[in-house]
Amino acid sequence: MTERTESAVRLVILLAIAAMAGAAAFTHVHDLSVAHGQPNWIGWANAVAVELMTIYLGLELRARRRTGRPVGLVGSLLVAFALLSLAAQVAEAEPSVWGWTVAAVPSLAFLALVKVVLSNAPVMPPAVEPDQPGAYRYEEPAEATEVEPVRPTVPTPVVPAVLPPRAVQPSRPHVVGIIR
Repeated sequence: MTERTESAVRLVILLAIAAMAGAAAFTHVHDLSVAHGQPNWIGWANAVAVELMTIYLGLELRARRRTGRPVGLVGSLLVAFALLSLAAQVAEAEPSVWGWTVAAVPSLAFLALVKVVLSNAPVMPPAVEPDQPGAYRYEEPAEATEVEPVRPTVPTPVVPAVLPPRAVQPSRPHVVGIIR
């Protein structure tokens, strides 16, 4: 099988899993919203918001890692929305271990698929700036040349400034004490 054929088969599998897992997840979130009093259209709006936020946050996480920005909040939100989707699917399931497991499969498959696809980012080495000096380069000190010795300086005496007497006397009386 050629690389091009293999890529095409992988893409078809990816799209099939994404379509089925997305349909199941959307339906579970919609049905749970409607069962708890939301109108039909709000049920679909909730489903779109929960499921597409998970995809968006995965893409945002990847972009932030690529540029070296913090990912804490985005990662926390991704986990929260993924758990919300998973909880909606499990809540709609038959109350048994197998019912919960089978109901969780679409959400877990979709999350695994997103993780695999988003982790296939090409690894690029950091760019090296040619004008920057090497971090561990050791340069020999330049040889010492004849230096003229430093001669001590003689301090100059400080002469206090003499101010001339005031020609005009102030017109205000001199106040001593505090006036109440």
